[in-house]
Amino acid sequence: MPMKIKCLRLMLSCFPSLVPISTRLLCLSPPVLVKFSDCSETKGIRYETNNMDFKVRTDGTVYAAQHVQIPSKQAMFMVTAWDHQALEKWETMVRLLVGEKFQHNGHKQKGKKNTSTDLTLQPSDTLLPWRRHQDSNGLRRQKRDWVIPPINVPENSRGPFPQQLVRIRSDKDSEIHIRYSITGVGADQPPMEVFSIDPVSGRMYVTRPMDREERASYHLRAHAVDMNGNKVENPIDLYIYVIDMNDNRPEFINQVYNGSVDEGSKPGTYVMTVTANDADDITTANGMVRYRIVTQTPQSPSQNMFTINSETGDIVTVAAGLDREKVQQYTVIVQATDMEGNLNYGLSNTATAIIMVTDVNDNPPEFTSSTYSGEVPENRVEVVVANLTVMDRDQPHSLNWNAVYRIISGDPSGHFTVRTDPITNEGMVTVVKVGTLVLFQRERSSVVTDINEPPYFPTNHKLIRLEEGVPTGTALTTFSAVDPDRFMQQAVRYSKLSDPANWLNINATNGQITTAAVLDRESVYIKNNVYEATFLAADNGIPPASGTGTLQIYLIDINDNAPELLPKEAQICEKPNLSVINITAADADIDPNVGPFVFELPNVPSAVRKNWTITRLNGDYAQLSLRIMYLEAGVYDVPIIVTDSGNPPLYNTSIIKVKVCPCDENGDCTTIGAVAAAGLGTGAIIAILICIIILLTMVLLFVVWMKRREKERHTKQLLIDPEDDVRDNILKYDEEGGGEEDQDYDLSQLQQPETMDHVLNKSAGVRRVDERPIGAEPQYPIRPVIPHPGDIGDFINEGLRAADNDPTAPPYDSLLVFDYEGSGSTAGSVSSLNSSSSGDQDYDYLNDWGPRFKKLADMYGGGEED
Repeated sequence: MPMKIKCLRLMLSCFPSLVPISTRLLCLSPPVLVKFSDCSETKGIRYETNNMDFKVRTDGTVYAAQHVQIPSKQAMFMVTAWDHQALEKWETMVRLLVGEKFQHNGHKQKGKKNTSTDLTLQPSDTLLPWRRHQDSNGLRRQKRDWVIPPINVPENSRGPFPQQLVRIRSDKDSEIHIRYSITGVGADQPPMEVFSIDPVSGRMYVTRPMDREERASYHLRAHAVDMNGNKVENPIDLYIYVIDMNDNRPEFINQVYNGSVDEGSKPGTYVMTVTANDADDITTANGMVRYRIVTQTPQSPSQNMFTINSETGDIVTVAAGLDREKVQQYTVIVQATDMEGNLNYGLSNTATAIIMVTDVNDNPPEFTSSTYSGEVPENRVEVVVANLTVMDRDQPHSLNWNAVYRIISGDPSGHFTVRTDPITNEGMVTVVKVGTLVLFQRERSSVVTDINEPPYFPTNHKLIRLEEGVPTGTALTTFSAVDPDRFMQQAVRYSKLSDPANWLNINATNGQITTAAVLDRESVYIKNNVYEATFLAADNGIPPASGTGTLQIYLIDINDNAPELLPKEAQICEKPNLSVINITAADADIDPNVGPFVFELPNVPSAVRKNWTITRLNGDYAQLSLRIMYLEAGVYDVPIIVTDSGNPPLYNTSIIKVKVCPCDENGDCTTIGAVAAAGLGTGAIIAILICIIILLTMVLLFVVWMKRREKERHTKQLLIDPEDDVRDNILKYDEEGGGEEDQDYDLSQLQQPETMDHVLNKSAGVRRVDERPIGAEPQYPIRPVIPHPGDIGDFINEGLRAADNDPTAPPYDSLLVFDYEGSGSTAGSVSSLNSSSSGDQDYDYLNDWGPRFKKLADMYGGGEED
């Protein structure tokens, strides 16, 4: 039967081809058909899937893009239908089953616009488990001739609850009133009330989220009775299967695995096996674990000395060059990821594999000196004559390191033997036979005198591993030193030499290391997950000697940092599908306590989910976009819940400031849109624009008025004719002369008197009126200092009136009397000057002096014509 998708409902049918099912190969032939019906318009629909193995053609046909190896009996993927004209989309989960029989094996599923990817069974069609068939005798009932297919319910559904699963009804409900009920585990048996049924309508609901790891299936029985409790139909069986979701990350059996491999081993040598279990369904990709090596420390002589079988977890060598004398231990971080190792969708966890390179006898002992000497008195046995020191680079105190000495020449009588010190590996030359004085030497030299040698740390640098966040006072290890002066009975004491973060304490007596603070892997003092501290071991010899040792602490990350949303601010168009916002998260932790991240919108406030939607791109990125058709321009604080993949996971609610603005056809914010997105409404923007226009108009009017006043001032007519205006003529006169008697005058009369007595003592009627009046002065209003810019004339008239009415203001408005200045000037009287009408003078040259002398030229140059 064909598969159709109504606008909000999915019905699936899968017809596998005649490919043997034992090959576990899924092939869609004929392909599954996905199309829309009962819709007003189906043109322009574009289909997408989130599984690269399956594609959807433009006509809605689902087909396998290639031969697909199905590890389980089902394949699940998301189908999304886009209508770019109506700006709508539909999403639904498609589940293809591979069965033993080629029969209808689908189910119906109701979807909603922008629904989540939960595989939810919400059919609107009614199951009729009790059916009747018609024969020649009329209607007769056939009992249980139809087996109800299993009802699949996804675990961890977000609701809302109760969530409808299916509706069960009897075709007798049209004749009598029927009451429905369900019984079994999950209904009336513990766990109680997981499922419920409406006794009237027969609608069956799930009341809370399911957990497949808690219980994978339920077996219920549905009953139909009349109003008196009498059985109307026989009970039917309902099987409910909880569909597994990838909600459990792989867990390693051990957090730290220890293994060993001989140095010099060939590539392909087995080292160890690591194992991780996943609580999800192992028959699906959710529970299929794959392994990989994340890091190897140290990366010497190659960064890939080991490899791991992705399915079995076996670690083997992949390169040659293992040398214990160079690298004694490798630390390998192994990651286990479900979803068949898909890092974008799978959940991961890590464990540590510590690989010890075991020693083989590949280094001979070497004498530290070519000459040793010693003396021994006669008749003394069991006396050590000299200590022969050797250096063997094999593992100390192992069979490969222990030296065996023998004398090959120089002692034919057998007076000496060489015994091995089990601690220092030195050869002690000892007298075993009494004889005459013997001088044991190869070359004559002085007797070696023991000096105080410094203590040393046998393992330097020492590496330990532990999780970050261990409490204060936790004992980490004992970092002790060895004093080579065994016979001197010296005490060694320990102290810190370098502890950058001051996290550690060391016992001064035995070298035990304990934590003084909480160790944090995200601290600035951590380099490549390693914290390094240096300690000092000093003896009490004379003189004292000391040695240093370095302790390296590899901190295993725990999920102690919640993710932070990025970016903090973004911009989007006010209409959907023009632009989206790509979001991601930053986490201070490391894998596996980081991604893949889960991006969600909170339920409160409700406007968030109403206006916005999040679409997942991959494990680290998602897209935030508008759900509604239009959102008013402005700045919106959109809360987003970001959850990491740690164990246990941590989440953080971050706020992203989204500027919603009108956009052009290219999806870019317009200028007005940018202003609107700044937080101002349309009314406020209009008011601001009106104010700007009014202000510009006022400035323009003021400039026009000033221009007009300036023009009037320049065009105003003068009081006299421009030809008679001689104000700009400069008249220069020569010696004006004066009689000698004119020079005889009293200058004291022009000087300011020092006192006012001569004024006050003057008789009445005789007074200089150009002097300041004596007596009370009348008070006048203070004249304005700053004139009004619009009425200069009023200001001048007001000042004139004040000056006229103020007798104290100079110059004093009165008749001025001057004293007699003398007589008898030789210059004569000015009044004696008169005009000469003599024609002897020719004034025609005045015409050559320009227009300013034209008046004089007319007066004097044209005498004969006049």
